[in-house]
Amino acid sequence: MRAGTVPTETDAWAVVGPGGRDRLDRGRRPVPAVAPDEVLLRVRACGVCRTDLHLADGDLPARAPRAVPGHEGVGEVVARGGAVRRFELGDRVGVPWLRRTCGRCRWCTSGAENLCPASLYTGWDADGCFATYAVVPAAFAYPIPDELTDVEAAPLLCAGIIGYRALRLAELPRGGRLGIYGFGASGHLTAQVARGQGAEVHVLTRDAGARELAVELGAASVGAAFDRPPVSLDAAILFAPAGELVPVALEALGPGGTLVIAGIHLTDIPTLSYARHLFRERQVRSVTANTRRDGEELFQVAAAVHVRARTVVYPFDHADQALDDMAEGRLTGAAVLTMPEP
Repeated sequence: MRAGTVPTETDAWAVVGPGGRDRLDRGRRPVPAVAPDEVLLRVRACGVCRTDLHLADGDLPARAPRAVPGHEGVGEVVARGGAVRRFELGDRVGVPWLRRTCGRCRWCTSGAENLCPASLYTGWDADGCFATYAVVPAAFAYPIPDELTDVEAAPLLCAGIIGYRALRLAELPRGGRLGIYGFGASGHLTAQVARGQGAEVHVLTRDAGARELAVELGAASVGAAFDRPPVSLDAAILFAPAGELVPVALEALGPGGTLVIAGIHLTDIPTLSYARHLFRERQVRSVTANTRRDGEELFQVAAAVHVRARTVVYPFDHADQALDDMAEGRLTGAAVLTMPEP
């Protein structure tokens, strides 16, 4: 292993588990060991994803006790395993949600590694980046473009990538009309990508601050979550974890339209009427994680159309407050933790 100066302990926030007084607990733990195919990062920023909140609240069953959440990490390589050739010490690297796949199953070998039954995830199966130091398999990390700051890059690593995959699956025709239900971190990034590609974007969200941001970002129309958009939609993406919006979005689609559900957790979907919601070849698709190709393409597209995250920055000491604000709907844009200097 090649290494710079690395301390023996990291400062980290861990998930307490549902039912406790607090969502997270802060403490010291050993700096994680670096496997031969991994790099160790001094984390500089980490986005706060709704998946982190779902894990802390028990909507996602914990896979590891007292896991460190955070899968939108940006950091500097301070050590690397002996098999790593991709990154050098000092490189800026992004840590995504998808952490490992088997590389051998029919999904991995056909370009659908996001469906690998042996896939592992950062902040769920292994400790993530709500910490001052973290490890990531080099093959699943992303080089961070120089034109992006740490804070700007962090939300792209999950919110951006998942939104980009959802937009691809929506099969929106060139110049088509896209509805976005929920306008948080993923929604506002996806709207920028879609508009950069020539789409007409209609935003439906319960949050007044998010509606103001949608107007600022050039949405063709903005309404409350249950409103009917002023035009028939060619496609829609549901980012809000609210199953009751599925029939609402389906009714807004025109013939042949696609609704993509982009969250990892969704409340129960009400009964659908075939005639009202699905007839005329409307379809529903879900998103499961992402492939590395999605991430690579997203960073290229983001640079081409100048996508920038609108961020609310929290110092590392206030990670628990960031989750509380997300839970209570007090956030507009994307939350990002910034780490203390070593």
